[in-house]
Amino acid sequence: MAAFKPRTSSFSRNFSASSSLSHTPGLKRGPNGTTFISSGIPDLDKILGGGFSLGSLVMVMEDAEAPHHMLLLRNFMSQGLVHNQPLLYASPSKDPRGFLGTLPSAGSSRDEKSSKRESDQEKGLRIAWQYKKYFDENQQSIESQRDEMLLMLLDSKQEFCNDFDLRKPLDRQFLIGKQIDCVSTQDSPNLVALRDRCATFLSQFSRNESSVFLAGRITIQSLCAPQCAYSDMEWDVLSFLRSLKGMVRSSNAVALVTFPSSLLSLSTSKRWQHMADTLLSVKAIPDEDKDLAKLLTGYQDMVGLLNVHKVARINTQVPVILEATTFSIKLQKRRFLVLECLNQAPIDGSSGSSYGTSGSCSGSSKTGRLDF
Repeated sequence: MAAFKPRTSSFSRNFSASSSLSHTPGLKRGPNGTTFISSGIPDLDKILGGGFSLGSLVMVMEDAEAPHHMLLLRNFMSQGLVHNQPLLYASPSKDPRGFLGTLPSAGSSRDEKSSKRESDQEKGLRIAWQYKKYFDENQQSIESQRDEMLLMLLDSKQEFCNDFDLRKPLDRQFLIGKQIDCVSTQDSPNLVALRDRCATFLSQFSRNESSVFLAGRITIQSLCAPQCAYSDMEWDVLSFLRSLKGMVRSSNAVALVTFPSSLLSLSTSKRWQHMADTLLSVKAIPDEDKDLAKLLTGYQDMVGLLNVHKVARINTQVPVILEATTFSIKLQKRRFLVLECLNQAPIDGSSGSSYGTSGSCSGSSKTGRLDF
């Protein structure tokens, strides 16, 4: 007699997959069955609604003036290594593995909190040490359990995304045992070899299984860079991006690709941007732009601008509406990468009229009729 199978709907929630994610570091459940992995930047995860969607292609348009895209790339790679997620890194450099030595290590924000708590305890011991002997052992055990619970809460809060210290590189010993595949695209005549490496790498993260226990990360730096032999094969690169997007969509992985948009024609750049699920761009800020310094607050602390052009929409047709699309890139304490909304500086009435108080379209000070 055939076993009875309960009737299920396509709209039923997959509880087994949801429960498996709660025990998998680096993965987080989102709306509509979407799974997120961290970008390595806490502020960027909040802007995107949780992080990079699993199975999406993320593209970053580089700026020819400054390599700010490397900040996003380094944090993305370091976050994957912290979560023991396999990594495929492709670079136009001769020795891509040497780039691993520049990856930042996890910040010590949690260590600073614990050290502050320990210093407070030591201060209490110095002030009232003579009263400590009257405390019974039960109270001390309760305090120790409370401290352990606080540490566990701190660990759970920082499990998904870490703050990375850009001044402190990863220890070489930390990279031992990590699954890292490095590819140099400098001498490749075409993208066939890179496509095969990506396909082999993504084959271990197939979405056929009902639960997700491991996710992979692909990072391709400066696709179609001038030092690559295929730099003028724009249609071949477009075909590669289409193939990569299809392979990533059917796997538990995320691909991050940066490309120099200024070296491409406008039509080619638009085609490449259309292939991205999440599209970002970075831009350098001039050192001495007096007009911009008057317009924005905190201009002295800015190192660049981040623009969010498109956010991935997985398992939904509802567009993601952001409160802002342009954010300032700052280095907190010259170490940690933070993103902030642009704030307009207050306008001094004695310095002249602003755009909102201008009486004519031509900027004339005459009152009355509009002078076009």
